[in-house]
Amino acid sequence: MPAPTELTTLINRFERNLDDYRSGHYNETQVRREFIDPFLKLLGWDVDNTKGYAEQYKDVVHEDAIKVGGSTKAPDYSLRIGGQRKLFVEAKKPSVNIKQDIAPAFQVRRYAWSAKLPLSILTDFEELAVYDCRDKPNKTDKASHARIMYFTFRDYADKWDELMELFSPQAIMQGAFDKFIQSSKKKRGTAEVDDAFLAEISVWRDELARNIALRNPGIKTRSLNHAVQRTIDRLIFLRIAEDRGIEPYGRLRDRAGKANVYQNLTYLFRQADAKYNSGLFHFKTERGRDEASLDTFTLDLALDDKPLRSIIKRLYYPDSPYQFDVIPADILGQVYEQFLGKVIRLTPKGQAKVEEKPEVKKAGGVFYTPTYIVDYIVQQTVGKLVEGKKPGKAGAVSKLRILDPACGSGSFLIGAYQFLLDWHLNEYVQEPERWARGKEPALMQNGSGEWRLTIGERKRILLNNIYGVDIDQQAVEVTKLSLLLKVMEGENEQTMGTQLSLLPERVLPDLSANIQCGNSLIGPDFYDGQMSLGIVDEEEMYRINVFDWDAAFPTIVPWGGFDAVIGNPPYIRMEFFKDWKNYLRTNYKSHDERSDLYAYFIEKAHNLLRTSGNFGMIVSNKFLKAKYGKPLREFLRQNASVSEVVDFAGLPVFKGATVRTIVLHTTKNNLNIIHYTPPLNPDLFNLVDSHTVTVEDAIKIHSYQVAQNSLEEDVWTFAKEEVRILMSRLKGEHPSLDKNSSGNICRGVVSGLTKAFVINAKIRNDILSENPQADEIIKPFLNGRDVRRYQLQPKDLYLIYTFHGVDIKRYPAVEAHLKPFKDRLVKRATRQEWYELQQPQFKFSQYMDNPKIIFPDIATEPRFTLDEKGFYSSNTTYFIPIPDLFLLGLLNSRLGKFYFVTVCAGLEGKNENYLRFFGQYLSGFPVVNLEDSSKEKQQVAMQTRQMLELHKRLAAAQTAHERTLLQRQIAATDRQIDQLVYQLYDLTPAEIAIVEGQS
Repeated sequence: MPAPTELTTLINRFERNLDDYRSGHYNETQVRREFIDPFLKLLGWDVDNTKGYAEQYKDVVHEDAIKVGGSTKAPDYSLRIGGQRKLFVEAKKPSVNIKQDIAPAFQVRRYAWSAKLPLSILTDFEELAVYDCRDKPNKTDKASHARIMYFTFRDYADKWDELMELFSPQAIMQGAFDKFIQSSKKKRGTAEVDDAFLAEISVWRDELARNIALRNPGIKTRSLNHAVQRTIDRLIFLRIAEDRGIEPYGRLRDRAGKANVYQNLTYLFRQADAKYNSGLFHFKTERGRDEASLDTFTLDLALDDKPLRSIIKRLYYPDSPYQFDVIPADILGQVYEQFLGKVIRLTPKGQAKVEEKPEVKKAGGVFYTPTYIVDYIVQQTVGKLVEGKKPGKAGAVSKLRILDPACGSGSFLIGAYQFLLDWHLNEYVQEPERWARGKEPALMQNGSGEWRLTIGERKRILLNNIYGVDIDQQAVEVTKLSLLLKVMEGENEQTMGTQLSLLPERVLPDLSANIQCGNSLIGPDFYDGQMSLGIVDEEEMYRINVFDWDAAFPTIVPWGGFDAVIGNPPYIRMEFFKDWKNYLRTNYKSHDERSDLYAYFIEKAHNLLRTSGNFGMIVSNKFLKAKYGKPLREFLRQNASVSEVVDFAGLPVFKGATVRTIVLHTTKNNLNIIHYTPPLNPDLFNLVDSHTVTVEDAIKIHSYQVAQNSLEEDVWTFAKEEVRILMSRLKGEHPSLDKNSSGNICRGVVSGLTKAFVINAKIRNDILSENPQADEIIKPFLNGRDVRRYQLQPKDLYLIYTFHGVDIKRYPAVEAHLKPFKDRLVKRATRQEWYELQQPQFKFSQYMDNPKIIFPDIATEPRFTLDEKGFYSSNTTYFIPIPDLFLLGLLNSRLGKFYFVTVCAGLEGKNENYLRFFGQYLSGFPVVNLEDSSKEKQQVAMQTRQMLELHKRLAAAQTAHERTLLQRQIAATDRQIDQLVYQLYDLTPAEIAIVEGQS
């Protein structure tokens, strides 16, 4: 498109007065007002908020130019879509050399990198530079470093299409901006702000732990962890307060420049106690303050100056790449979530070692919930609760109580708190003068005339509405820190000072009564009968950390419970918490020996929920179909109404994790309808993940309604109504496979160490040449990947079948082969002789030797075939112990695929989606009951035999032409089998369309 005439006018005016503009007298404010504002408007940005959006939804946020440490405090413009920051624009006066000067380039990159924004713009209108801000900024970088575009004002007209296609709001909403970023390769070795800051504070932890342990002999492990965490939290809090302009810039740095650094820092900590009143700084007993947060320990620690100076130096420009006031709360939370995955341990010699927590190692790491998931869950729970209610002290919203029972670093509580802050502000600005009056006003105006919530109101909302519990004391402290920083967000020294003069108390609330430490799942009755006997040791008490909900929240739990319970509970298998098992078995209806921890959190959450409350969590989707999930499904069916399920399946919601997740919403109100959203396609998910498309919009495109009574089925498939009706008919009219005489479904062998028991042909021959009778226990072997649809592809491998009770002395060559593996074999999970298979499935061995239907436990489609040679197979296979060609044809048919796609759990690979063909899913397969002599049964069996033969010929084919002919014949035979199966099950044309659409 041609450049707009207004742009040409701007360019010509700048050209005419260029010399004047380049003089130092023409300042940044003037160039913003006269050139950069109009330039952004031409790109489509609502610079003046003509649409009248509330503060949190404005397209363009202008920052006040507050000088801090020799540089402006924040970017001049924040460009946003739907309230989400997309890029910064930093303005300079035209006398600045954008092309060559290092400082402004470092500045804009520092802003954007800290805010985790991939691109940002630096401009004085005369020049415009676009930077890739994924590259960690360094004070020695040249101005050209990471610069991906550079224009002068004379280029704007010619490059207008390019600028519009990348930086206009429309381009961003349509995904062009994100596609450009994805197409720009990230430099190898660069770290994003969360990874870099995690590495930074991890170094602090190491340095502080070693020094505190060295200088404070006899310190206990728990006290050491507490001291290190508190010191880091306090430094971060005060440094963020400096960058926000709440504290004088450079106070920490100045104190670190003196002798006795820690004593100087404790002076600042005491000042903070007097000013803020938070549990983070609580050093003396005071009337009305919760003693739980009192710290009488850390101020008296001995610390050397060197590690503290090193830490504090790296917090300031130019050694620090961080701009703390723009680091998003969710990024800080993400860093802390990972940070809390490790703990300090003291060696017998008193040296500090940092290591991963056992439960984190077992779970494969720590995974932080993305902000868009948090926001959606909050909107669907808290958002529904505030509808139609009034704000203010006397309003109904002040009575709402919101809980996260496994709060971690506080991401869900921060999300809920932010939602309530935004909601209250939107309500109050309808009548601003009313809410800005009185001794304790809820509203105030900032220097730009915009209405904001007062500190007092932000405190009131936090203390009234937000509650959390976590078993980890360090996580509790981080949650408090995150919430306190959120209270102060948007404040500076001037606004804080104005409000302090009006407030009867100090700035921040003490959150000890709101955010508590304990085991949400286990109450004090865990110790019934043990206390009186004196058999409870201190370590067990700390590890179990029982929690009394009634005593902790006496005005909430005994009076009906919480209005909303939200979160992301841990997904950890129960074998890791063996000392909890008996308690959970006795006290939870959802108990199953194989349950994950999240199942108990779901039940506990519902028990803590008010009658009219809302539940919303992101959890594993395994319980929907898994056998161990049946008690939980039954509990939910009897105690709640499922209102919504958003199935993310294996989409990468959690970076670096392969867990399959759902967002689950329930209410205790009676509902007839469930809103179900099947997994999004990867392209749409990527748009959601990058905040280009909202979760709400993606759900609107894909969701459909399911009847509440569908939850009465054995597994929860959330199938569409027409699919459910067809499945119900099929299962109602035909006996299931497990009721069929051939329905015994058997699992393959669990060796416990494949390397020892699975051997190749050469090793087999060597053993047999030395010990011929070993042929009795060396069996031909298959893995799941060797089993294909209508064919086997064995790898000439063999299984040493040492069943329980085998006489190993009869097979000395086998024993000699296994001997090098003895140490590893002894350590296997179950008890058996070291040379025996872990689970030989001996009761099925008579079937293994004979012809049978065999299939893999994981496949993209039904892959059933006939084993006519008596292979033994691994636990990645199952088999049905009869060579039934009719049944084989049914299982591999299009109708078979329809059934399995509907009922089987899924699993995502790198390029394909898989189904889990477990016995529990196969057992319900409806099998037409026909006499063996029936014509229809014989026809299917004949065509199935034909398929087996065709696949054998295809495997042996030597030319491309021969393969093509055989593939055509296979496809034709497949279609014939499908048609025969449709006739056997009396499918109508409409039902066939459903089957073929689903499969």
